[in-house]
Amino acid sequence: MFVSSHTLNCSFLFKSTGRLLSVLLNQSQKQSSSQSHRTYLTTSASSGWFKFVEKRSGQTLVHRKYFSSSLQTSRHKMADEIQNSFGSLTLQEMAAATNPVDFYREYIAERLSPIVDRKPNELIPLLQWTATLDKGDLALPVPALRIKGKNPQELAAEIVDKFPKSDDTPITLYQAGPFVQIFFKPQHVITTVIPEILKSTKAYGTNPLSGQKDPSAPLSKDNRKKVIVEFSSPNIAKEFHAGHLRSTIIGGFLAKLYTIMGWDVIKMNYLGDWGKQYGLLANGFKQFGSQEELDKNSIAHLFYVYVEINKIKSEQDGPINELKKEIKEKKAKGEDVSALEAQLEPLVEVSEDEKARKYFKSMEDGDPEALALWQKFRDLSIQKYQKTYARLNIEFDVYSGESQVKAETIKSVLDNLMAKKIAEESDGAILIDFAKHGAKKLNKAIIVRKDGTPLYLTRDLAAILERHEKYNFDKMVYVVADQQNEHVAQLFKTTDLSGHKDVSDKCEHVSFGMVKGMSTRKGTVKFLDDVIQSVKDVMLDVMKKNEKKYEQLDDPEAVADILAITAIMVQDLSGKVRNGYEFNINQMTAFEGDTGPYLQYAHARLCSIERKANVDISTLITADLSLLQESHAINLARSLAQYPDVVLNTLKTREPATMLTYLFKMAHALSSSYDHLQVVGSEPELQKARLALYEAARQVLWNGMTILGLTPVERM
Repeated sequence: MFVSSHTLNCSFLFKSTGRLLSVLLNQSQKQSSSQSHRTYLTTSASSGWFKFVEKRSGQTLVHRKYFSSSLQTSRHKMADEIQNSFGSLTLQEMAAATNPVDFYREYIAERLSPIVDRKPNELIPLLQWTATLDKGDLALPVPALRIKGKNPQELAAEIVDKFPKSDDTPITLYQAGPFVQIFFKPQHVITTVIPEILKSTKAYGTNPLSGQKDPSAPLSKDNRKKVIVEFSSPNIAKEFHAGHLRSTIIGGFLAKLYTIMGWDVIKMNYLGDWGKQYGLLANGFKQFGSQEELDKNSIAHLFYVYVEINKIKSEQDGPINELKKEIKEKKAKGEDVSALEAQLEPLVEVSEDEKARKYFKSMEDGDPEALALWQKFRDLSIQKYQKTYARLNIEFDVYSGESQVKAETIKSVLDNLMAKKIAEESDGAILIDFAKHGAKKLNKAIIVRKDGTPLYLTRDLAAILERHEKYNFDKMVYVVADQQNEHVAQLFKTTDLSGHKDVSDKCEHVSFGMVKGMSTRKGTVKFLDDVIQSVKDVMLDVMKKNEKKYEQLDDPEAVADILAITAIMVQDLSGKVRNGYEFNINQMTAFEGDTGPYLQYAHARLCSIERKANVDISTLITADLSLLQESHAINLARSLAQYPDVVLNTLKTREPATMLTYLFKMAHALSSSYDHLQVVGSEPELQKARLALYEAARQVLWNGMTILGLTPVERM
C-alpha cells in the first residue's frame, strides 16, 4: 500500500486499507486553508519576498511581505533559513501531501484485479514508472504477472481490451509487446498534480509512512524509526579539505532524505580526535607554535605546525625504517641482529614518533596538562568546522569522537573478545585473525598495541555498543570512503562475532570513491575554502558579463558563493557514489550541460517569470487549469507527477544522482517550454494558469535541490 493515510485528489470512490476515500477534483479552493508556510530567499534589491499563512476565526489569510534593499541576506543566513524551512515540516504536514501517481496505481489495480485474477495489493508494485514519457506514465510488464499458459503479448492485448472504459476514465492503455503502457489523460493529470503541489508546497514528495515502525498505527513521533547517519568525521586541528567533501555532502543528503521520509534522524560527526598524531601535534606546537598565530587563525596555524613536525619525523623515519628492514631480513635468515638493535634503539628513543607515542600515552593516562591542550585544539577545530558546515547547509546533532568512547566500555569489549577467543596475543600486541573466524579476506587486525593502547577497531566497536544502548537505533549508516572498506567490514564482522549480531545487522556502510586531481600531502592540500574561492571567482566573472542583472543583485558575493558551492556539490553528486571523479573546475562552472549553475539558472528563471508577471502567488490555486492545452504544459505536469516516486526511488538507491537526473530532465523540459508557454503578454486567465504550472515546477525544483543540500537562488 503506497498511500494509506494520504488524501487522494480524485473524483472517484475507491477502497484503501478498508476505508472509502472520496475527494472532489475541484476541491482545491477549499483546501487552500491548509497551504503550508513557504519562505522565498532572495538577494534582490527590488523584490525580496516571502509568504506566510495566518489563520483567524477559521479563515486563512495568505500574506506576502517584501524586503527593502537594506535588508541584506548573508550566505549563512540564507543557508540557515533553507535548513530551518526544510526541517520544520511536521509528520502531519507530510502526511497531508499526496503522491498523485498513487491514485492512478490504486485505480488501475482495482480494475485490473478481476481481469488477471490477482489482488490489487499484488498488482500495485508491478506498476512501474517509465524512464521517458513516450513510454507512458506507468507501465505494466505483463510477464511479471506470472500467469501460466498465456502468451505475455496476447495477455497484454487482452488487458487493454477488457479494461473498463468510460468518458471519465482518467487513463488510456496501449499494448507494446509484452507491456501495457498507461498514459494519464492530460486534463486529469494537470488538474490533479498542480493543485496538489500548490497546496503541499515543500511537503510535496514526502512520505512519513516510510519512517514509521508500524505503518498501520496512527502517525506519531514515538512510532518513528531512528537512524544515525555518521558522516564527515574529519581529524581535529586540520583544515577541512576537499577530501572531506564527499562524506559531508553525501551524508547530509542521506540525512535530509531520511528526514522527509519520516525517520527520526541523528546526524553524527565522529571526529578523529584521539591517537598518536595528537602527541605529534602537541610536541610540534612546543617547537613551532605561536599563541599569537593561534589566536589569529587557529586551524591554519595548527596545520602549519603539523606539517613542520612531520618534516622532522619523515627525516627520522628514513634511517629507522631502513634498520628495521635490515633487522627483519637478518632475523629471517637466523643471523645475529643484536648490534643492529643496539644501533636502532637510540634512534627510536629520540625520534618524534616515539615522543608522540609517549605523549599520547600520557593523554590515555589522564595527564591534566596534556588533556587541556588537546581539548583546546578540539574546541577550536569544531568552531571552524561549524562555519564550513553552515556553507554546506549542514548542522550536526552530535559531535562525537574517538575520545568520547568510555574506557570501561573499551575494557569490556576487549575482555569479551579475549574470553570468546576472538582476539589473541601476538608479539605483545592483541589482534584478531579473521581467517580463523570464516572471513579470510578480512586478514588480520591489531586491536591493542604492544604498549597497551587500544586501536581504532576496538574504539569503534565500543562506540557502536554505546550508541545502541543510548539511542536504540533501527539503522546506523556509516558514510566512509572506500579506502576504509576493509576496516568497516572488520568492524561489522567483529560486532557480529562478539555476540551482537542484532546490532551489526542494523549497520550499513555507504562507501564512496575519492576525488581525483587534488594534491593532499605535505602542506599542498587544497583546502575546501580555497576550492570554493577559486570557483567563486569564476562565477563572479561570469555574472559580471551581464551588467544589468549583476547590478540588480543586492549581494553578488553571497550569490557567487552559493553558485560556487552548488557547482562543486553537483559535480560531486552527479555520478555513482561508489565511483571517484576527476575534479574539473572548468566543467563544473559551465552554464551549459548538467551542471550546478545550470540547475540554479532553471530555478532563478522561474522566479524571474513570477516577478515580471507581478501576480500574487497565493491566488494561483484558483487558476483555470483547463486552459493548459499545449503538449509542453501537459508533459511538464506529467513530469511533476513523477517527483514523489523519484524521492522513493532515491531512498531505495541512496544515490543522489537519482534525484539529480530527474531535476536536470525537469530543467531541460522547462527550457524548451518557455517559447510555447509565455506568461507576460498572455490573456489574464491563461497567464494565471501558466504561472500555476511554473510555480509548481519551481516548487519541485526547490524541494529536490534542498534534499541534495543546495540553496536555490532567485537571481543570478
